[in-house]
This record gives sequence, C-alpha cells and structure tokens, in this order.
Amino acid sequence: MFGGKGGVGKTTCAAATALFLSRQLPDEEFLLVSFDPAHSLKDVFAGSAPPSNLRIEEFDSRKCLKEFKDAHAHHLREIARRGTFLDEQDIEHLLDLSMPGLDEIMAFNEIARIVERGTYRCIIADTAPTGHTLRFLELPRTLRTWVNALDAMLAKHRYMIKLYQGFRRKDETDMFLEDMAASVEGVDSLFSDPLRCRFVPVAVPEFLIVQETRRLIDRLKMMGIPVTDILLNRVYPDVSDCPACTDARARQGTQVREFCQKFSAYRLWQIPLQGAEVLGVNQLSCFWDDIRTVEDCPGTPFAAASVPPSVECPAKPPGPGKSLLLFAGKGGVGKTTLASASAVHLAREHPEKQVLLFSTDPAHSLSDCFGVEIGPQETYLFPGLSAIEVDAQAEFQNLKTLYAEEAASVLNSLTGGKWIDLGFDRDVIERVLDISPPGLDEAMALTRLIELREDSRYDVFVIDTAPTGHLLRLLEMPNLIQDWLKVFFGLFLKYKNVFRLPRITELMVAMSKRLKLIQSLLTDSHRSQLCAVSILTEMAFEETKDLIKACVSAGIHVPVLFLNQATPPSRCSLCSAIAQKESRVRVRFEAAFPKIRKTVIYQGGDLQGIDQLDDLGSAIYAGKQRMRAGKGAI
Repeated sequence: MFGGKGGVGKTTCAAATALFLSRQLPDEEFLLVSFDPAHSLKDVFAGSAPPSNLRIEEFDSRKCLKEFKDAHAHHLREIARRGTFLDEQDIEHLLDLSMPGLDEIMAFNEIARIVERGTYRCIIADTAPTGHTLRFLELPRTLRTWVNALDAMLAKHRYMIKLYQGFRRKDETDMFLEDMAASVEGVDSLFSDPLRCRFVPVAVPEFLIVQETRRLIDRLKMMGIPVTDILLNRVYPDVSDCPACTDARARQGTQVREFCQKFSAYRLWQIPLQGAEVLGVNQLSCFWDDIRTVEDCPGTPFAAASVPPSVECPAKPPGPGKSLLLFAGKGGVGKTTLASASAVHLAREHPEKQVLLFSTDPAHSLSDCFGVEIGPQETYLFPGLSAIEVDAQAEFQNLKTLYAEEAASVLNSLTGGKWIDLGFDRDVIERVLDISPPGLDEAMALTRLIELREDSRYDVFVIDTAPTGHLLRLLEMPNLIQDWLKVFFGLFLKYKNVFRLPRITELMVAMSKRLKLIQSLLTDSHRSQLCAVSILTEMAFEETKDLIKACVSAGIHVPVLFLNQATPPSRCSLCSAIAQKESRVRVRFEAAFPKIRKTVIYQGGDLQGIDQLDDLGSAIYAGKQRMRAGKGAI
C-alpha cells in the first residue's frame, strides 16, 4: 500500500512499482488497484497499455455496494426480521438506507474477496489521502462492531429455537455472518503481517507534508501496520546553479534532515524532481532509475532566501454578503495554506467582523500552518480570527454514547430488570447506531458549523475541506442522512408507546434542521462560494474538472480557481522544462473554465505563522503585500 498526503506522488509510485514487478515476474499475475475516491490510475497511464499480466482497477464503491446488497440483502433482511420488533416495511427502509457511502467498507470487503481468491502474486494499492486511509486501516474494528450488531439480532432467535426445540442447526444466515467475521479477521491478519503486507509512506520534503507524514507513521506503528521504507519524492538536484533551485534545495534540506532524525529506524529513499510529468508506461518504467538511499543526514543546511509571494491575476475579495468560503481540490495542492491565508486576510481587512477557520479534513494541518495547537474547540489566533479542527469521529461517538445511555434508561424503566429475555433486546437496541450510515460522522461535522453559526459569534466561515473524492461524497451526505433520519424518526413515532427517546430525538431533529440549512447555504451564491484549488499538472486538471462539474451540478458557486505552486520563468533547464509543461496545462484550464477567474500563485518558501500567511493573503487578493508596523514590504 502506498499512502500519504494527497499530491505527493502515491499514484505514480504505485503504478511504477506495479510495472516493475509485472516485468520482473512475467509469469505471475499482479493487480494495481486504487481505493482513492478521486481516481488517477487511468490518468497516470495516459492511454498506454500495461503488460498483459498486470490488471488495473479503479475501485467503484457504488458498484461493489450494489453487488454486496444484491448478493446478501436477503440475509440482512432475515437477520432484521428475526432479531428486531420491526415490520417488513421498516426493514426494507433500513436496508435501503443503512449503508450509503460505504467507500472504505466496500474497499475492505473487496480486498478480502481478492485475497481469498489468491489470483494475484501481489496487490499494489494506491490509497486515499492520509485521514481516510487511516480510517480504512482501522476498519477491522469498525466491521467487527457491525458484524457484532447483526449477530446480536440473531442471538435471541438462536436462544428461543434451542429453548423450544432442544437443538438448533446453523443455516445460511448464520454462515453469512461467520463468513463476514472470517473475512474481517483475515484482512486484519494480513494488514499486520510483515511477510505479506507493507505500507510505504510517500512524502515530499516540505514542512506541512513532513508533519503529516510523521503523524501517519506514528499511527501506523500504533496499529501494527508494517513499515520499513519511506519515499521522499521530488527532491531538487544538487547540481544546479539556478538561484530558485538552490533556494528550494536549501528548504528541502532542512526537512530531509528532520526526516533522518525522526525516522532513523527506517530506510529512507529519495527520488529526484523530474522536469516532465510522469505519464504513460515508458516514463513510469524509468521512474525508479535515479532513486537512491539517503545514506547520511545532510549537514546543517544553509538558509533559504526569503521569496515574496508572487501572484498573477489576483482574485477578487469575497463580497460583503459572503459568510461561507470553502477551499476544495486534490490533496497536496495547498488548500490548507490558501484557506488559512484567506482567513487571515479577511480578518485583517475587516476588523469589524469575526472569522472562523474551520477544518473538516480528517488529516488536519491548521496547527502546522499556524505553528500553534488547534483542536476540536475554538482556538483564538488574533483579534477577529479563531480556528477549529473538528473531530468528526468524536462527535459521532458522543451521539452514540448519549443514545446508549438513554436507551438503557428507558429499558430499565420498562422492566425493572424482570424480563428474562430482555438482554437480547437490550443488545439489539443499543447497537442500532452501529449500523447507521458511516458518513453520519462527517455530516455531523458540517452540522457543528451551523451550530456555531447559530450562535452569531462569527460573521464569516472559511472551510478547509477534505480532498476532492471525499468532499464530493460529503456534499452528497445531507440528502442521504436526511433520508436515514426520516426512517429513524418514523420508527420512533411508530413505536413511541414502547420505545421513547426524547433527548436523542431532539438532537436528531436539530441535526435534520441544520442539514437543511447547510444545503440552503451551499447553493446560495450571495452567501457562499467554493474556491477551487489546483496545480498545473495533467492529473490535477482531470480531478479539478470532476470537482467543478460536481459543484455546478449541485448548484454551488465557483467564482475562482487558484492555480497554485506554479514555476516562474527561468533560464535553468529544469525550471524551464517544468514551466513549459505547466504552460501547456494552463492552456487547458483556460479552455475548460473560461468563465472562472484563474489566479496563478508562483512557488515560494514554506509558509508558517500569521505574518507569512498575511503576506500571501494580501498578494492573492490585492496583488501586493501588507505593510506591517516596524517592517517594510518583503
């Protein structure tokens, strides 16, 4: 599995590895698969044909979900019929709505199925960006909970049959659950077996990426996922006399040194920056030619020059009525930095307003960007600006805890502990939320935003979103969750004489109202806008097309496209080659989005802290930098 922050080259590394293995072992079969909702495998092959022993698959979660439900809906229906007090209509509603958005679970199920068949010598996986990959790797625990919830529904049925008949044989429904449990344990065992599985973190030696990679490797170690090697991609060569390359190499040297110090227990490899984008079988086949180990930590690096932000065609500042700005795009294109710079700029330019910077990306980077600790509670940064990194899973866990407490209280009041068979009913009732839509936690993160908005303490919300694929799923979630809530409310009303949960009902009514407000706000161009962020590569262009198409379809206003990390013109052969390649991609952006303003932001140094973010914000919205007391313009 190749993983890491979006945009570091996971797809390229996975594809190049798959090609290398398939050519080294032509008599063996290999599978290259992408579990990233925003697929790029076909883009990286650019229409060229892989070897005949290499199969390429971009995982389609919706197709796999449909196949799963078609194959097993009768088992799920029978489990619900045997183990709950629901009637046939209620069961049908729950089966239709309890499993939307199961990208990670379906990917997990697909891996189990492929591994059990034993068709391939090796599976090479291109994973989603860090936050969602970690959630995927934690799925054994999630799926155990799901299987246990279904098993709890069958427990009473087994007990009653055995009580009245004296014995009970396993049937197809029991075997279905046993097979599911075996698949979970099988993949869990695979993930933690160093002889059969390896996770390869991919990084670029930049400050924000290094910090995220450090957290990723720490989590992998805690989870027992084998890691032996780390790839540092796009390392500037040390032979150029170009001032821009020299400065970039100096900045990277600091980060490479930190990598060496923090990860001395791993083999570190560095892959040089290439002048051309790596596309097609021929270029992928040469990708590993210049890879080399980082043998020793570099000496104390010299200081990089301070490079002021350089911007072409500055963006128009958001209008006075705008209260919601979303920054969205492929992982690694600079969403967090631009969202942060915009939030700082808005707070500086409008001291009469209160701005909240809000991160919904599971792999938060706001703390790294500002150099201060930011968590799930609002953090004051300076007058007019606060920030928050929402923990969606913790929000959902709080909901489950409240539900379990209230359900237990109601059951105790009903029975006084006197019903012999209530243990089965209690177990089923308390596990209802374990089979709720997995996207419910992410939707709750959005409702937290509306909750803060209702307090009227903030005038403007700037959102640092998850990478494209998961953002698109999140934009679909309000409708899916609304449907699930309708079914949930319907059950409460239908069985209110038996099972009444006033606190949880009140909370979910509030959630439903807030989801409707989110939908209304996102599609109101007078109050909200989405700022698309991309870089000048072919793969980023293709993903940006998907993003903007989805936004247009959803009625979300996209007035600006930030083309970030552009290479300035230079006489250096490497910089010149990269700039020429980017120029060709820029033409495609212009042709594809003629009505959207394109703001080009040229490469500079690693940005951290309020002052540097303020300089960038002033440049991208006003084309100049702010003069601060005691400091001239950079």
